[in-house]
Amino acid sequence: MNLSGAGLGLRRSILEEFLKLKPEEVSFVEIAPENWIGVGGEYRQQFLEITKDLPLICHGLSLSIGSPSDLNFKFLNQLKKFFKEHNVTVYSEHLSYCSDEGYLYDLMPIPFTEASVKYVANRIKKIQEILELRIIIENVSYYAAPSQEMSEIDFLKAVLSEADCDLLLDINNVFVNSINHSYNAEDFLNEIPKERLRYFHVAGHFTEAEDLLIDTHGENVCKDVWNLLGLAYQSFGPVPTVLERDFNLPPLKDLLNEINQIQTLQRKNFTQN
Repeated sequence: MNLSGAGLGLRRSILEEFLKLKPEEVSFVEIAPENWIGVGGEYRQQFLEITKDLPLICHGLSLSIGSPSDLNFKFLNQLKKFFKEHNVTVYSEHLSYCSDEGYLYDLMPIPFTEASVKYVANRIKKIQEILELRIIIENVSYYAAPSQEMSEIDFLKAVLSEADCDLLLDINNVFVNSINHSYNAEDFLNEIPKERLRYFHVAGHFTEAEDLLIDTHGENVCKDVWNLLGLAYQSFGPVPTVLERDFNLPPLKDLLNEINQIQTLQRKNFTQN
């Protein structure tokens, strides 16, 4: 599936409004499959109405790639069935974990160590075998770095190489982490392996303090993140980009203003290499 332009993270709460407007600004939609597996009735009909006209990609929440527990094979089989039913060929997940003897409602940081690289890469390889699909991992925001032996960017690149998988680059997470962990966000972008990059995320965050940003997906995208997204387009071209918004949802027209901002930056900053 070839993606282009700007996509929107699709939530049930905006389905009806989305169907009424059928916005041309949105080139594709992204969903969390956990929220849609087994859904029937009116929601399913609305979902199918949207996805018959727009490419659908999936962004997972609970695969728990770095968990100390075994992979959830029942869930993986549910995913595989859902992907085949809806012709999904683009699936991303977080480079983190959210479970052990139960599921947490947060994404926990994987230690940046050589042992973690091998552990996570082996799990990704197994997931790809089961799903028969090359998966995409996302760099995550984190607020502590337990047992750190290498930098975030070196850990990310090592996992991508060892697992032979692709990358979803979350621009907001790069900015948030650069403030919280005192590194240069542009330098981070310059280290990204272009050949593994599939698409971007962009979102808003909450400023808790001058040196502490919280990745909430509940605010408008800020100026600094827009600027960083523009730099990313200069480096990588007009990469397909998803706008994420998980709560404090404004009217759809306001979300579309941000979608238009993505498209404006793509046009403005793209230079053919």
